[in-house]
Amino acid sequence: MHENELSKLVFNAALKVHQHLGPGLLESAYEECLFYELCKTGLMVQKQKPLPLFYEDVRLEIGYRVDIMIENKLIIEVKAVDALNDVHLAQVLTYLKLSGCKLGLLINFNVTLIKNGVKRVVNNL
Repeated sequence: MHENELSKLVFNAALKVHQHLGPGLLESAYEECLFYELCKTGLMVQKQKPLPLFYEDVRLEIGYRVDIMIENKLIIEVKAVDALNDVHLAQVLTYLKLSGCKLGLLINFNVTLIKNGVKRVVNNL
């Protein structure tokens, strides 16, 4: 399945979670519920996937973790903040570069309308 098709599934799952829970909860609650919804799709969904950093010829396990990865193609970074800012976008772009994925979704659940909380981040898509 192409990244854009995957992103539609993710948006619909995020919409369902947001409609059920609303804003104001902890990030971990949204991440767990979104993971649950995505697992129901039958796709390969990984939560808190470790992401190593390679420096020269050395593999460094320094604690980077992707919130959710789908089919090793799409990264989802879940937030529950007042507003997304440049450092959040930079985080997703870094994860895309380290993983080789082309598309990431930065989803902030602390919004009135979930469509206002979703940002697409691309890396050579």
